[in-house]
Amino acid sequence: MTYQDINVKPIETESSFRMKAYKALKAAIMEMDIYSHSEEIRLEERQLSEKLGVSRTPIREAMTLLEQEGFVRSLPRRGIFVVRKTKQEILEMITVWAALEGMAARLACAVATDAEIRRLRENVQAFANRDPEEFVSEYSDNNLAFHKLIIRMSGCDLIAETTESLFPHMRGVRKVTIGQDHRAQRSIVDHARIVEALEARDPDLAERLVREHTLGLAKHVEAHGEFLN
Repeated sequence: MTYQDINVKPIETESSFRMKAYKALKAAIMEMDIYSHSEEIRLEERQLSEKLGVSRTPIREAMTLLEQEGFVRSLPRRGIFVVRKTKQEILEMITVWAALEGMAARLACAVATDAEIRRLRENVQAFANRDPEEFVSEYSDNNLAFHKLIIRMSGCDLIAETTESLFPHMRGVRKVTIGQDHRAQRSIVDHARIVEALEARDPDLAERLVREHTLGLAKHVEAHGEFLN
């Protein structure tokens, strides 16, 4: 029996820690309520190092990756902060999201399975006999899940990847605004109509309803977005 030498490189332990730190930090940022308060969110290297159980080197490397992707920003002599968008940036972001999710709905009409559309219907029915304004926090999570489902149902990885960087901000703004001006009630009505269009496999209607629904958020932020100033 003979053995052939395999040209392999040593495992880069620090590189592995960097990616694990990156994934953990990104997941945490994705779940933050960035706009529920006016204070900036500062990330402490030492604290993160202790929580993740790694040295500061992979933390710094992870932060570099996150800054390149626009999740955090480094300020000289101040530290690293989670990026918080201005009102104008949020309005532009919502406009882009409306276009992308609208296209996702159009694609979903052609490629989504009946089971996926049923899950979307179940999402809406979860509040069929409940007042969302009495369960704002729970409905907010339900609302976010609805929009993520539509993105996933498109079957388009690039739409999913593009919206991922927008999601922390869309999530934060939606959580703040969903309890204002009876938006939760109107949201349920809009969601039911969107599901009906998807069930009918009507791409023109589904795309238009999703786009108009999201642009409604833009109008609300334009009028009531003082929390972004």
